[in-house]
Amino acid sequence: MKMMRALFFTLLFTLIIIPFSQARSIFPRPQIRPSFKINTTENRRSCSFTVSIRTSCSSIRYTRDHISLAFGDAYGNQVYAPRLDDPSTGTFERCSTDTFVIYGPCTYQICYLYLYRSGYDGWIPYDVTVYAYNSRTVTFYFNELIPAGIWYGFDDCYYYGVASSSAMK
Repeated sequence: MKMMRALFFTLLFTLIIIPFSQARSIFPRPQIRPSFKINTTENRRSCSFTVSIRTSCSSIRYTRDHISLAFGDAYGNQVYAPRLDDPSTGTFERCSTDTFVIYGPCTYQICYLYLYRSGYDGWIPYDVTVYAYNSRTVTFYFNELIPAGIWYGFDDCYYYGVASSSAMK
């Protein structure tokens, strides 16, 4: 009898509560950020970052698009890398990983990352991983076409209880 009652309440919970809960992806989707601004006044080059960019196997064979990157922390420290692309060296070929050492201001925990693509080829990054000395490694998952002419990516800084400077602009 007790077993039947427990089974009944479990079934009732499943039928009533679960459909009303919102399912959220473990991996959030990248967003367009038209108001994102590059911090051109910040030009210190005190820290190095290793950035690994995997190009999706769904991407075109190679791209001639111009690819730029910006990332930072919730306190306004921003690292900007213009023109990571170089078609003559096979950068951003389908199913490949490219690694860059980028210099910029030291940061706290990196919580936002945006890519900028200009050109007509179309390029699909799978993910971007940033390794930094003062913060844990962070990976941002894209696996979709980066729109041309606009910053596109992630801002997870609200998890740290501070609105990032990228969100304030």
